[in-house]
Amino acid sequence: MSNAELDDVDRSILRSLQSDATLSSATLSEMLSLTVTACWRRRKRLEELGFITGVRATLGRKKLGLGVLAFVEVRFGDQSGQAPENFERAIQGHDEILSCHEITGSADYMLTVVARDLESYGQFIEKVVRRQPGVMAIQSSLALREVKATAKLPV
Repeated sequence: MSNAELDDVDRSILRSLQSDATLSSATLSEMLSLTVTACWRRRKRLEELGFITGVRATLGRKKLGLGVLAFVEVRFGDQSGQAPENFERAIQGHDEILSCHEITGSADYMLTVVARDLESYGQFIEKVVRRQPGVMAIQSSLALREVKATAKLPV
């Protein structure tokens, strides 16, 4: 099933759950004028088809003491060796890295990194990112202000 095969009810379920993943099938069924069973079946089907891949809480980064949000471009000297693959494996174990994307342009990877403060961010870059074999250059951009942050996808 592709995105084009979703009907309006499926899309409404996905939009509602993106806004509040804690909605019960009973509450969701009331909102969408469905029976609880029909709503539960649709939700289950959307999970099985991979449209819903997990449920999680969105935490307050600053409330948790993570005042620094950085976007880090990483460039390798040689893309043909094992260094990029080793880098991808190595970063998996670091919770400070919220996302990592292989990208086009002057850098090879773009990381989104959080840290308590600038000192801990600098230590993380020195002890983790810079020590990865093959890393030739690192360019950091620090977020001054968060204008929009969402994980909601257009449905």
